[in-house]
Amino acid sequence: MLHVIQHPLLQHKLTLLRDKATSHALFRQTLREIAMLLTYEVTKDLELGLREVETPMETGRFPWLEGRRVCFVSILRAGNGLLEGMLDLVPDARVGHIGLYRDHATLKPVEYYLKLPEAMGERDIIMVDPMLATGNSAIAAATRLKEAGARRLKFMCLLAAPEGVRAFKAAHPDVSIYTAALDRQLNEKGYILPGLGDAGDRIYGTA
Repeated sequence: MLHVIQHPLLQHKLTLLRDKATSHALFRQTLREIAMLLTYEVTKDLELGLREVETPMETGRFPWLEGRRVCFVSILRAGNGLLEGMLDLVPDARVGHIGLYRDHATLKPVEYYLKLPEAMGERDIIMVDPMLATGNSAIAAATRLKEAGARRLKFMCLLAAPEGVRAFKAAHPDVSIYTAALDRQLNEKGYILPGLGDAGDRIYGTA
């Protein structure tokens, strides 16, 4: 299922990211803020229990996250730009990394790194990458996570293209996609239009 988050603050900040005049520093800070807003939506169905707490007035039982622990998995390198904001909101989450780069000739992903926490099958996993363009990297990452035992998996991105959404849903129909915008299309080089350019380059100033 595709979820496009339309919160006004999120959409305002996304426009800042689209602007090519936005500095690298402001891009990073705004992306971190957007990550928090997206994470709020993606985690709305986390399991709550009750914990006994003594307030300054009396003792009571109050809502408390319990059960399965959350794991964020960043698709390197650009995923780390969102990861920082996610950890601001859920600081005790476990973190995994999948290193993938896109072969510019074939547009296919090439894996170069994989490091995941233990017991992936017992965790609520949120896979994160700013862009869902061709979908190839996200598909490869989701496949690797399932091979590692993941059963409860979501994918969070900043922007998505219709081509990427179709490809991802065909490969992983059980994985919900959360995004701030569904843009128009891909260009001939596999970049999202209107998009915001290469997210990794704009995060790290490598353009």
